[in-house]
Amino acid sequence: MELEDIANEIKKCTKCGLHKNRTNTVPGDGDSKAEIMFIGEGPGEKEDQQGLPFVGAAGKYLTELLEMIGLDRSDVFIANVVKCRPPKNRDPLPEEVETCTTNYLFKQIDLIKPKVIVTLGRHSMNRFIEGKTISQDHGKPFRVKGQVYYPIYHPAAALYRGTLRADIEADFKKLPKVVEKVKAEAKKPKSALLPDKPKKEKQQTLL
Repeated sequence: MELEDIANEIKKCTKCGLHKNRTNTVPGDGDSKAEIMFIGEGPGEKEDQQGLPFVGAAGKYLTELLEMIGLDRSDVFIANVVKCRPPKNRDPLPEEVETCTTNYLFKQIDLIKPKVIVTLGRHSMNRFIEGKTISQDHGKPFRVKGQVYYPIYHPAAALYRGTLRADIEADFKKLPKVVEKVKAEAKKPKSALLPDKPKKEKQQTLL
């Protein structure tokens, strides 16, 4: 299965109520082999119209943030936890998030195999990292079941609360080093010897 196959499945999806009001589905866009994958919460009005993620004001700011660290949108993959716009931009419901992620998003992640997944906003963060808050844990990389996640505020948050802009930009500036550290750790040889009593692996640990 390829990303295009998943996108085609999403276009026909009627697994939850979000399909009833959509204009277009928004599967995601970018490099199919990206080292960095960004996952937001859900499409807005402009995304619903164009079928592409982050094309409104928040998307413009995301593009500026990427350029700030020397990246283009084509260098990364951008998606959302839900693939259709929630009515009136309300928060996605837990069952909608569950349906979209288990049927589509997790498959996209498996195909792309990103070094780091950047979660944008609390809904995205909460889907992957349990027991954390965006206000306390943004800009901190976590490893959960082998995958590294890097939660930051949603770019839209800076448009409504200008005081968050400094936090978002500081977290973005740290992102290249996080990626390099993950790549360096992946190259370290694994010991052939196992401990007599292996410790139970924690669900999530700070990288």
